Amino acid sequence: MLLADLVATSAGVGATRARREKIARLAALLRRLDPAEIEVAVSYLSGELPQGRIGVGWARLRDLASGPAPEAPALSLLDVDAALGNLRSTTGSGSASERRHLLAALFGRTTAAERDFLTRLLLGEVRQGALAGLMTEALAAAAEVPPADVRRAALFAGDLRAVARAALLEGLPGLAQFRLQLLRPLQPMLAQPADDLDAALDGLDEAAVEWKLDGARVQIHKDGSEVRIFSRRLNDVTAAVPELVESVGSLPIRSLLLDGETIALRSDGSPLAFRDTMRRFGSRLEVEALRRELPLSAFFFDLLHIEGRDLLDQPAAERFTVL
Repeated sequence: MLLADLVATSAGVGATRARREKIARLAALLRRLDPAEIEVAVSYLSGELPQGRIGVGWARLRDLASGPAPEAPALSLLDVDAALGNLRSTTGSGSASERRHLLAALFGRTTAAERDFLTRLLLGEVRQGALAGLMTEALAAAAEVPPADVRRAALFAGDLRAVARAALLEGLPGLAQFRLQLLRPLQPMLAQPADDLDAALDGLDEAAVEWKLDGARVQIHKDGSEVRIFSRRLNDVTAAVPELVESVGSLPIRSLLLDGETIALRSDGSPLAFRDTMRRFGSRLEVEALRRELPLSAFFFDLLHIEGRDLLDQPAAERFTVL
């Protein structure tokens, strides 16, 4: 598939406010993908790069975007993926010049519309409303499977690309392969905004209310002697939070999966600001020094697995009781 086809679909999705039309446009494109293109297309339509952050700044992209552009599209999705893969892997001494050359060569082959899309993609600014929620429904429509099965597989996989490949190539049997697996992060359940308390509780039978401490979301897995901790974005942050590893590791339980948040507290037990807690999760950390300065405490609000038993499908009240 040409990159231009995906760019046109992205533009069409962004141009309509009708949710059904967005899903229909995305599903139509997904049905046309070759197997090798599925993961790339789903990444791009979700506003992500399969390679992760490339490390290209706005100023450089602005300069490239101002150059002459061919009128006829010729780049395929796989051409772009290969070019960005080469760019991502070009590191070390003398790499800056080679990276500029690779990026210029790629942009030199893009039409104006493709160039605009790639610029936004590289900067993490794709805003066509085709992020995870819509993509799961579009995948379900394209693969002719229930949306709930796609959402469940995405929850377990933590990676919509793998779920898309399974759904489009294997249907329901492919989606059934995704199960809760300790030490592999689950997609977190996120809060949704409401206008007021009445709106938040509307339609609910019973409700549980938690204090929001404004900490950092953590998902903690224990499997035997191994403990891994993941952030809201599913990054492995185990090495950054040794006190949480030690705390959970000391529990007399062989396997569990906890969902909660961690926060740095003052000596009197009051919480520090969110930005202070987040200092524990930066790059190039002095972990032990930060641990002494900003010791973390954990507060858990859900338990999804314990001692070989998955609790994900159990009522919340039962999970809270076990927790």
